[in-house]
Amino acid sequence: MAQSVGIKDVARAAGVSVGTVSNVINRPDTVASETRARVLSAIDRLGYVRSESARQLRAGRSRIMGLLVLDMGNPFFVDVARGAERAAREAGLGVMVCNSAQSASEEAEYLSLFAEQRVRGVLLTPTDASGRNIGTFRRHGIPFVLVDRVAEGAAECSVSVDDVAGGALAVRHLVDAGHRAIAYVSGPPGLNQVRDRRTGALHALAEAGLGPDALRELPTERLDVAAGRDAGARLLGLADRPTAVFCANDLLALGVLQAMYAAGVGVPDDLAIVGYDDIEFAAAAAVPLTSVRQPAVTIGALAAELLLEETEERGGQPHEHRRVVLQPELVVRRSSLPGR
Repeated sequence: MAQSVGIKDVARAAGVSVGTVSNVINRPDTVASETRARVLSAIDRLGYVRSESARQLRAGRSRIMGLLVLDMGNPFFVDVARGAERAAREAGLGVMVCNSAQSASEEAEYLSLFAEQRVRGVLLTPTDASGRNIGTFRRHGIPFVLVDRVAEGAAECSVSVDDVAGGALAVRHLVDAGHRAIAYVSGPPGLNQVRDRRTGALHALAEAGLGPDALRELPTERLDVAAGRDAGARLLGLADRPTAVFCANDLLALGVLQAMYAAGVGVPDDLAIVGYDDIEFAAAAAVPLTSVRQPAVTIGALAAELLLEETEERGGQPHEHRRVVLQPELVVRRSSLPGR
């Protein structure tokens, strides 16, 4: 296996000191033209490539930010990553994208990796409900911004969507369409987003004079299509089946839609469905899906910009942490429209 060429090899080949090679690379104007040409010729001949990671460690400022999300199989987080990457690239930085797969243990491993790599900062959608992983990571002194989650304290920035308002939008729409018995396919109960969307749903029911028993919750272990199909099967087995279902994200809603289609249950005539996120597949489903839209690309871009603000040198001025809360939007399509 070939060994990589180092700065000492270049110095030896050019007949100069290591310091002279370093000056040619970093401060070429300080080196005589003849010497500079000899060093550059040796670099070209040997195929030397500067170690960017070593340079960053010496400077104490990485050009990489980490992004850790719940599920890169969810197009919502793909769009978040696109927004973050765009903002980072404009600032001359790259993004290391990692997927916790909704696992607290994997989240801990990736946060440890970010600390080892001394990344500039981290954009994080937490999955560990206990907060232990964040507490451990905070000790490394690496700035981070919470994504799709509201910061509970004043120690970090966050960018999120008002999920209580989003849940209310979804269920208010179903109530206005005449539904009085609604299922909530909720996902893992430990996630703040899941709980907030349920809270919003209950608010909308209360506005209509309906009690919490009008909402039948069907929790799932994951937020994917397979979990949605399983929830759909459970929904079909209920003796007093609700006439509408609100799902905590679009992947769950698409799984419920598949289960209804396989069972010959008409959507929306027999069951109205509303999802959350408004991913690209929502509009392209066999029955176009009504969904609560989150501006995913904007979320990623804003989070990256907040992290850049925090990690820039500001002449000794302290960074002021901010909570950015965006408003959701209901996008109505055929899956929830009353029969004509």
